[in-house]
Amino acid sequence: MMNDFTTGTAALIVNSRGRYLLHLRDANKKICDPGTWSIPGGDREGAESSREAVERELLEETGLVVPLEEFTVVDSLGPDGAKGRIRVYLGTWDGDADDLPCPEGIMFRHFDADTIPYLTMCPWTKEVIDLHQAQAIAPPPVPAQARPGGQARLNVVGVHLYLEQDGKVLLGLRHPDAAFAASTHHFLAGHCEQESAITCLVREAEEEAGIVIDPADLELAHVVHMVDHPGGQPRMGLVFRARQWAGTPQVREPDRCVSWGWWPADALPEEIVPYTRAAIEGIRAGRLYTEMGW
Repeated sequence: MMNDFTTGTAALIVNSRGRYLLHLRDANKKICDPGTWSIPGGDREGAESSREAVERELLEETGLVVPLEEFTVVDSLGPDGAKGRIRVYLGTWDGDADDLPCPEGIMFRHFDADTIPYLTMCPWTKEVIDLHQAQAIAPPPVPAQARPGGQARLNVVGVHLYLEQDGKVLLGLRHPDAAFAASTHHFLAGHCEQESAITCLVREAEEEAGIVIDPADLELAHVVHMVDHPGGQPRMGLVFRARQWAGTPQVREPDRCVSWGWWPADALPEEIVPYTRAAIEGIRAGRLYTEMGW
């Protein structure tokens, strides 16, 4: 058993065909290895073990829960040039990379070993893949609970804010380079992390738009259970109505949202996320639940 002295963690995910799941990182942010292909991961938080941290990061970044085994430890450089160490775990998943939610960075893709040398790679990720190739580790059988369409496939949970005043609903216009719904109107929203849905939404409202909400003033208004296509990543959208709030919507994350606007509930913009429109229509009709894409 390795000593748990590292702060960084990462997951090398390989499918049964020996292809690697890689994550394209943002290019214009002060982060480690911007603009490169890397693998999911992040730092430990608080008293977390490396295993707890990598399982949390993998779930937050991809929505996946797969068995992981310790593989190696590599050196890395932070955005300020500080040296660090990353403990890497190995797992297997046979799904479609396009189905992953990708709340951070640009996209996920699978690549075979022959393509790796032609990619702009995060240096330590290339080192990890080279080591995996050198050891000629055969991809293990894909666990049943990780197979697409399996009974235990987890849903990605998102929270959404429904604000209405004078018959108008608050919507944000997402940035043209946003990984999800670029140049499209959407609720103020976020993915649940290690927190309750209401706590997450209160935090997101303040971080994204400077809106302050008392948790006691939130009530569940609608639920959308959806997939983009049959067999795709299942997602559960919880839409909460705020009875009252403080603050005027401001653009606080311009790389994700370029403006906030109030739209008549019966004259929504043409460019709007389909499930956002469905949720608003459901709320106006007094329905609590909508299914899409199944």
